[in-house]
Amino acid sequence: MTNGVLADQPNRPTPDGAACCDSAAATALGRCAASDAPSQIGRELPRGRLTRERQSSRPQEVPVPAGVAAGHPATAEVGLRILAAGGSAADAAVAATLACCVSESVLTGLGGGGFATYYDATQRTVHCLDFFCSVPGLDGDRVPGPMRPIEVLLGGLPMNYSIGEASVAVPGVPAGAAAVHGRWGRLPWARVVEPAINLARCGVVLPAAQALTLMSVFPALVPGAGAEIYRPGGRLLAGGDLLYHPGLDQALTMLAEQGPDAFYTGEIAKLTVEVVRAGGGALGPADLAGYRVRDLEARRAPLHGYQIFGRHDLNNLIPTVAALPAGLAGLPRGERVRALAGALREYGHQRIGDTTNVSVVDGDGNACVVTLSLGIGSGVWLPGLGLHLNSMLGEGELLTGALAPGQRMSSMMCPLVVLDGDGELALAAGSAGASRIRTALVHTLINVLVDGVGVNEAIARPRFHVIGDVAHVEAGYPEVDALAGAGYEINQFDQVSHFFGAVSAVGRAGAAGDPRRGGVGLLL
Repeated sequence: MTNGVLADQPNRPTPDGAACCDSAAATALGRCAASDAPSQIGRELPRGRLTRERQSSRPQEVPVPAGVAAGHPATAEVGLRILAAGGSAADAAVAATLACCVSESVLTGLGGGGFATYYDATQRTVHCLDFFCSVPGLDGDRVPGPMRPIEVLLGGLPMNYSIGEASVAVPGVPAGAAAVHGRWGRLPWARVVEPAINLARCGVVLPAAQALTLMSVFPALVPGAGAEIYRPGGRLLAGGDLLYHPGLDQALTMLAEQGPDAFYTGEIAKLTVEVVRAGGGALGPADLAGYRVRDLEARRAPLHGYQIFGRHDLNNLIPTVAALPAGLAGLPRGERVRALAGALREYGHQRIGDTTNVSVVDGDGNACVVTLSLGIGSGVWLPGLGLHLNSMLGEGELLTGALAPGQRMSSMMCPLVVLDGDGELALAAGSAGASRIRTALVHTLINVLVDGVGVNEAIARPRFHVIGDVAHVEAGYPEVDALAGAGYEINQFDQVSHFFGAVSAVGRAGAAGDPRRGGVGLLL
């Protein structure tokens, strides 16, 4: 299949050339997304083995194994190789985060922002970092022009959005990746960035699940340079096609050699300002130079004898967990479903945008979960660098009141770690999916912690998502009657859908990525 795809794209780099990548299995990084064959990848590792999930009948008695869960096989493979090379959870999470800016560019990129939650096994402490986007305008010399309205369909629901240069906020991914590595990394910075450079030189295979997402959000991705990347020759990329960003390897090489300064005070910063201002945006040099990663308080909520830790997000994930009944496990299924629906309804908001997540646990029991987003994408690209800028100012739900220049924007992203009663790590998890992040994670937490099922099954189980009086129900969800009986209007999906988010998690019962968007979990 790979050879057929490449034949359709004669002007794109082939991942078969040895010069394209430096690791023993760099060509497999793209291919594994299409073949879904972890056994082939595992034989190339210097040590250890890979598995989709390690089951345990009594997972509470075993530590969380070292592993990586992510939204693309290539992303997870990069993280696993860094672990195998002696890297920490932070090293692997940063390497995978940068890799997903290549392999999952339908969902995220270097021009976006995000959050990280880190568990220090030695100190038994949880840390949250904010590297989300900030409001531009510190230079005070520009008034932003109008944005361009578009409409996308997500889960069959029409959603309005705005893109263009005026939608671009100050990006945080380069600074955030460097901050996570600087605090908890072991390996040299250049070593951690290198795998993403190799992926960018080769290109990666687009999973079928992400191709479905592309069909929904392509109006924001194909303006400008995005047309040749996502719709080469006038045909939108399909599952199994090669996703390639000309020049993105150069941007990553500059990040490896110069660190995040390249994006905030250096050559890339200068280019970003020129491009955004040429199209009517307000982003200026002072905005980039003044950007800083922030420490956040780690909030927590109890669930079935565990403590769920994460930041305070716009969609109130931690308060939602806290609102669940203490005796949730003993409730009849119908009552449990109604309690969950009520908690989701109380704090629910609806928002579009795309995200992805990386969850990593290392051999010492440290965990690092990173969730990042580009919004839906501004349609603004940095010429020659294959780098797409965010559209956070075009997301109405993020504009909570009058935002002043330099102010950090809000987000629904909420990477989590779960500790047991002894303060030991039980689960590291995060999700993509904008307003469905909370829904996807709460369903998964209940499945793992209350029902005691393996991570793979917990993530794959059907979900429902509440918006007001409407319950959007994924195909196969068994308690539809309980939701209808509680007065919810039912919007029944006829299939498993990327609308319902995309969880990636590493826990005592294994590692898994969400099949809804082609995710994968790999254990060392």
